[in-house]
Amino acid sequence: MKAGVGLFSALALFLLMGAVFTQRARPKKPTRRPAATRKPFVPHPAVAAEPEPQEPTDFPPPILGPPSIFPDCPRECTCSPSYPNALYCENRNIRAIPVIPSRTHYLYLQNNYISEVTAESFVNATEIRWVNLANNRIHRIDKKVFEKIPALLYLYVQRNHLKEVPSGLPASLEQLRLSRNRISKIPAGAFNKMGNLTLLDLYHNQLSDSDLEKNTFKDLKSLMQLNLAHNVLKKMPAGVPNSLIQLFLDRNRIDGVPKDYFKGLAHLAFVRLNYNQLTDKGLPKYVFNITTLLDLQLAHNQITSVPLFNGHLEHLHLNHNAIESINGTQICPYSLQADLSDLSLVPKLRYLRLDGNHLSPPIPLDVIMCFRHLNSIVI
Repeated sequence: MKAGVGLFSALALFLLMGAVFTQRARPKKPTRRPAATRKPFVPHPAVAAEPEPQEPTDFPPPILGPPSIFPDCPRECTCSPSYPNALYCENRNIRAIPVIPSRTHYLYLQNNYISEVTAESFVNATEIRWVNLANNRIHRIDKKVFEKIPALLYLYVQRNHLKEVPSGLPASLEQLRLSRNRISKIPAGAFNKMGNLTLLDLYHNQLSDSDLEKNTFKDLKSLMQLNLAHNVLKKMPAGVPNSLIQLFLDRNRIDGVPKDYFKGLAHLAFVRLNYNQLTDKGLPKYVFNITTLLDLQLAHNQITSVPLFNGHLEHLHLNHNAIESINGTQICPYSLQADLSDLSLVPKLRYLRLDGNHLSPPIPLDVIMCFRHLNSIVI
């Protein structure tokens, strides 16, 4: 009996142990992917930093011209087969003037970044007639340049950084344009022997009375146009040539005109004195009684009465002054009682501008009676 009980106990223990083993929790599958195997780090050799550019960053790269049939054509320029004597180097962002071919008569270098002009570029270019250097950054022109180009006729150097008129200019020159520079000095003898010069443009510089000596312009026997507008002059320039036709002095600080200033200027036809400090006191009574004068501009000054003028004047600008009245009898070059049946004797005034003063319509009848050719009057 006892043996049967023992056997039963052993069997029960065996079944209990099997149940325990069958109920053991199974290991869960991993939800994350195993980390990828990383490659070992291999250091790369250090790369040297690029050097800083030597030139200012506001200079764009030069623009090369198209291929040319001329072997002597500089790469920065264009040489047209249709105009073999012209060299086109404008708008190319160039800093220095290339060597100019000997066949060149017309040289275009405007709108670049040229800072100086040296003789080396013109060694072979002895036949040049026309040079345009406008709108660059030129601060110096070597006087030896002009020894290489003795036949030069036209020199345009406006919109640059020159502080004085270049020296050694060739006697052949006919036009010299130096406007919009920083010129405050005209070296002694700068215009010596330049008897062929017809146009001298010094507009928008820094010239004062002390910079214009009495003999500055004495050799300019053929000068027809002198532009000294937009400088810092307080007086009328002395010693202007008798050959002058056009005299431009706008935007200075001139307060008067000497009595006989225009005496001897037998060809003078255009005078501009706009934007100055002119007053009646600074204008002698008959200072503008010039038989050759066609156009007189005195706008934006401090004039209170209409100045007297010659009967040949055709255009008169007196706008933006302090004029309060106009008397046709007083300003008429001829007596209103005179017989003017001959129209050649009637004053030639065609255009009169008086706006910006202290005047109001209507136009006085005596003005209409005197100036019968008057086509336009602005009041």
